[in-house]
Amino acid sequence: MRVLLTGSSGWLGRFLAPMLRGAGHAVIGLDVAPGADTDVLGSVADRGLVEQVFAEHGIEAVIHAGGLHKPDIVRYPAQAFVDVNVTGTLNLLECAKAAGHDRFVFTSTTSLMISQAIRDEAGDSAVWLDETSGPIEPRNIYGVTKLAAEGLCRIAWLEQGLATIVLRTSRFFPEDDDTHATPSGENLKANELLHRRLTVEDAARAHLVALERAPAIGHGVFVISAPTPFARADCGELKRDAAAVIARTFPEAPALYAARGWTLPTSIGRIYDSALAEQLLGFRCETDFAALLAALRDGGALPVAHDPAYVSPKEAAG
Repeated sequence: MRVLLTGSSGWLGRFLAPMLRGAGHAVIGLDVAPGADTDVLGSVADRGLVEQVFAEHGIEAVIHAGGLHKPDIVRYPAQAFVDVNVTGTLNLLECAKAAGHDRFVFTSTTSLMISQAIRDEAGDSAVWLDETSGPIEPRNIYGVTKLAAEGLCRIAWLEQGLATIVLRTSRFFPEDDDTHATPSGENLKANELLHRRLTVEDAARAHLVALERAPAIGHGVFVISAPTPFARADCGELKRDAAAVIARTFPEAPALYAARGWTLPTSIGRIYDSALAEQLLGFRCETDFAALLAALRDGGALPVAHDPAYVSPKEAAG
């Protein structure tokens, strides 16, 4: 298929575009910033440009991975989030429907599931989050616009029969966290593989599977995250003493962490459950916390990408 990939110059796009080509698809990249996999420079908010791309490139399917993200809140006004994340998604959906497409994959975020109360982690137990969790109360403009875009995808399926798969991906960014400083860097990312992170390679693979499975599923919203080793029954203890639960589940973890000068989390406030994606979408992340421990034990490369100097291509391009 001739696949339009938005966000083709971004962190996900640089992994997803080669994967799509490897699966036999032709990739037409659209991004506001130049990149190796970007063919068209421009914004999805520009309806005329989107129509032109569909007409000139014979687009047969869309993976909409581009957009403004949570760190962009300090750089862009709320209207920009509405223009790009909501209007841009509507532009793509309407052009896909007009072209007679049978599939559309949208990159969403688990961030929209996090209300301020969940963010504050004031409860006695970790919060277990899956596709049935709610009410959904996004705490910022990023989450609000992503949730609105999800609704547009749902309507496109209900009213026009366009198969739409929404992937609520957890964290896979390479840069330092903009809200948490302790532990830092690789240690934090390693800890998050237990409950709120996946590798960018797994994120890309999830999109490829969603593209293939969309017509058979019709419409679906899926949490995409490394499989957690925990169960709902662990939530209370995870909040009180996460390190004890981890040591019980992975007896070698404390020593492997200590040898690297790392610390295990003492408390975990939320857990993303990606079981539905495995059951219905047929996708399971290849990299989990056990793989990370194996890398520590064997002296191999860590399976989480950490680049504190990473800058989004759109910012680097000005």
